[in-house]
Amino acid sequence: MTPPTALPGTDLALEQYGDLGAAWLAGMWQADPLADAAVADPAALTALRDHLGIDPDWLERDRLDRAADVLVRYGPQWGLVLGAASLLRGADNWIAAKPLVLTGRYGQEPAVRSIEVGNWLSAVVRPGGMAVGAPGFEHTVRVRMIHARVRRHIERTATWDHAAWGVPIPQPYMAFTLAEFGHIALAAMAHLGVRLRDDELADIYHLWRYVGHVVGVDDALNPTNEADHVRIEELYRLTSPGPDADSREFTTALIEGYLAEQLATMIPGPASWRRRTAVAVMYGMARVFLGDAAADSLGIPDGPTKHVVRAARPALTALDQVRLLALGRDRVTARGYVARDRELARLKADNAMEHDLVDAVPGAVGSTNHPIDA
Repeated sequence: MTPPTALPGTDLALEQYGDLGAAWLAGMWQADPLADAAVADPAALTALRDHLGIDPDWLERDRLDRAADVLVRYGPQWGLVLGAASLLRGADNWIAAKPLVLTGRYGQEPAVRSIEVGNWLSAVVRPGGMAVGAPGFEHTVRVRMIHARVRRHIERTATWDHAAWGVPIPQPYMAFTLAEFGHIALAAMAHLGVRLRDDELADIYHLWRYVGHVVGVDDALNPTNEADHVRIEELYRLTSPGPDADSREFTTALIEGYLAEQLATMIPGPASWRRRTAVAVMYGMARVFLGDAAADSLGIPDGPTKHVVRAARPALTALDQVRLLALGRDRVTARGYVARDRELARLKADNAMEHDLVDAVPGAVGSTNHPIDA
């Protein structure tokens, strides 16, 4: 099948990545049949539940808990990079972002959207969180259904150029989301001094493989290890048409309207100085995480803080090793869960946010009672 016409690099995708490149391009026409059927006919939800109730042969559930413990030890760093690296890397593709633009939840609500992601992650990344029926598992199924409802909304109400863009929220972009939470975040955390063992990294990739299974990523594109994540990132960049004005608006809103505001609370000094410093540091981090070319395309200002971020890496690594030796990994982990949950509660209170995911917001696109989709 001919790839969507607005995608560049399709010949190179096939030439350089072979079967994976072919699966990537074919996946642009593939959504999520089980979830899409359940939205169209609630009786079909049973088939989806039956499918998810059987563990895949490769799943080792103890590894999911080990991965959660590792990630929660680095809650502040992970929170920073999920915004300044993962979400911004995703924004460098206006076709992938188009469904969010059409729902009206792209540049306008960066704090709320980020907290919704945090709610989902806090349920997933905890011991037993992804057990069948547990909160993380149920939240992930809800995310899958949100995607299906957004597709249905777009198909019914929006002008969507299928020939140019493929289907809304296709398999490749779902797979890329796993790379955003996986390798993209981990690589950025390394810039902040986080050094993980190979077994810890392997457990984290195992967690995201299972999340991919539950959220509806087809086996052909569901990444199993770091190399798979990297290839997905490369295919995403190779076939991306780049950012547009909405992408740049989102970048500014996310960094200045949310991430810098949170960082400023950790910096001493007068409010105006803390604000300016936080914005400069966040832009510097984004430059380091994304690279100058991608940062330029997203309109991220350049400046000397990127050099400060790079220079701080050895000291941050040393401080982290001292922390782990002084407190012990188990104690750091326990403190991490408490701090993560406390910070999430603070963010929700500061933003007067009472829901967890968008499907709990009456009338929102993706909710169960949106007027178009009810």
